[in-house]
Order: sequence, then structure tokens, then C-alpha cells
Amino acid sequence: MSNQLDIVEAQALKLSPEERAQLADRLVTSLFKDQEIEDAWSAEVERRIEEIESGRAALIPAADSIARARAAIK
Repeated sequence: MSNQLDIVEAQALKLSPEERAQLADRLVTSLFKDQEIEDAWSAEVERRIEEIESGRAALIPAADSIARARAAIK
């Protein structure tokens, strides 16, 4: 790794998990040229979060979801 990259990584690792997630999202987003697609995905994520937080979304336990996915690919 370059020295500058090491420095940035060390600083990033001092951030809270939420801040690191936001930074990761920003960095990944910066790799894409089509901002319209990224904006649409951001809006969709926010919509889904709102549905979960408001109780309107029917949540499935992770174990059930994984079992369903495994059954679907057999």
C-alpha cells in the first residue's frame, strides 16, 4: 500500500462503525459514473428503511431467508 493510503486507512479505522459505513458507501458510489442510478438506489434504500422502522414491512428471520435461498438453487 502507498503511504498516503496507509494514512487514510488508519484515520478511517478511527471512525465509528456508522461513519465507516457512510464512508464506504461514498467511496463505492464515487466509482460509478451514472449518478442517476446511484440516486435511485439511495432513494430505494431510504424507502425500505422507512418501511422497516414504521413496521409496515414484513421481516423474515435471516435463517429462514438463507434456507429459502438454498432451497431455490437446488
